[in-house]
Amino acid sequence: MEHYICSICSYIYNPEKGDPERGIAPGTPFEQLPGDWVCPPCFAPKELFAKEI
Repeated sequence: MEHYICSICSYIYNPEKGDPERGIAPGTPFEQLPGDWVCPPCFAPKELFAKEI
């Protein structure tokens, strides 16, 4: 699974871990995150994430 990085704070969304604090189960691909999901540390919207190279 691909990792995505926040362009504001460099937080990396790891699909293997998900985001349990916000109800996102481990194994959830970035593409399947809800449209209103935001970066945990800085609250940037999904649109400001890019695939980690």
